Amino acid sequence: MALDTNSKRLVLIFCCIVLLPISRPCAAQEATQKPILLLDRLAGDWVLKGTLGGKESTHDVHVAWVLNREYLRLHEVSREKKANGDPAYEAIVFISWEAKAQQYTCLWLDNTAGGGLSVPVARAKREEYSIPFVRVLSPADSLHTTFTYDKGSDTWKLTIDDVKNGKADRFADVTLTRSPTGKTGR
Repeated sequence: MALDTNSKRLVLIFCCIVLLPISRPCAAQEATQKPILLLDRLAGDWVLKGTLGGKESTHDVHVAWVLNREYLRLHEVSREKKANGDPAYEAIVFISWEAKAQQYTCLWLDNTAGGGLSVPVARAKREEYSIPFVRVLSPADSLHTTFTYDKGSDTWKLTIDDVKNGKADRFADVTLTRSPTGKTGR
């Protein structure tokens, strides 16, 4: 039985719909897709709670893809306020995946001291559920910022260690949980 042109198109479309989702991407596609999928888990609205600089703190964090999904932008704002009513802490962070170098990069800009554009960009090799950024400040001084995703609870743990002469000093130990309203408190 011969199929007419429209029937052939329908069969082709059906095959594409049924078979495409079960086909495996090639290794080159997997190498670039997996890191993006991990970053996709970070997109959304979060409440950050834990210890920062030895003090308990709560921040609202909005995370979204920008610039044609080339960068993941985090906008973090503390609920704690300065005397003038401004947030005690605010940061804008950009994370990207460099497929050629097979690593993440991170530019962290905040309101603590300025100069964020003059410091080295942090870099991280790909791991399954964590992004362990290292920003080398000098041969003896580096900043280790690690995002670790917990698939079971759909939360992120963020730790920041200031490492001087091989000795780590924990600055931050916080957890990001999804904002219950889907929006941050800002």
